[in-house]
Amino acid sequence: MPSHDPRIDAYIERAAPFARDLLRHWRATVHAHCPDVVETIKWGFPNFVYRDKILSGMAAFKAHCSIGFWHGAAALGEGKGKDGAMGDYGRLTALKDLPPESEQKAAILRAMTLIEDGVKARPAKKSAPKPPPEAPADLIGALDRNAAARQTFDGFPPGQRRDYIDWIVEAKKPETRERRIAQAVEWLAEGKRRNWKYENC
Repeated sequence: MPSHDPRIDAYIERAAPFARDLLRHWRATVHAHCPDVVETIKWGFPNFVYRDKILSGMAAFKAHCSIGFWHGAAALGEGKGKDGAMGDYGRLTALKDLPPESEQKAAILRAMTLIEDGVKARPAKKSAPKPPPEAPADLIGALDRNAAARQTFDGFPPGQRRDYIDWIVEAKKPETRERRIAQAVEWLAEGKRRNWKYENC
């Protein structure tokens, strides 16, 4: 017997009328070709899980629906799909926007095989590396007056320097900023990272 999550029933009922047919169709199609699928809600959207891995997900928005596979274009096959934020089938506004039933079935079976074979899902997009943090002039001045603090700060990797810099530049008031700089110099002189208090929690 298919696994039907009542939260997905409620999600479909709340969707715009145009979206209900699409969501019901995709739900039935997934169940037809993957009888062992389990329904759930993840990130606020209906998802279909196979062997404890996400097989597919769907979402309804004001003017379109989105249907996608966890394995993205690898599930759809060579040269197919619109892998990205709008789901693997792009913006869907009616059943006619979906590919033929045979292609939908093939994609679901391919996605199942990818899960069975232990293939990793689509890799996360690599974000551009952050530029090295630039210390503000007042912090540099304070460090120049304390050799031990300066040595610690200069020896830190960029991320640990950024922790101090962000903490200082996020201060709303000048007096808060001054206090944070003084505290930073004190901790740095002792060789401490910005979040040293929490390191052994």
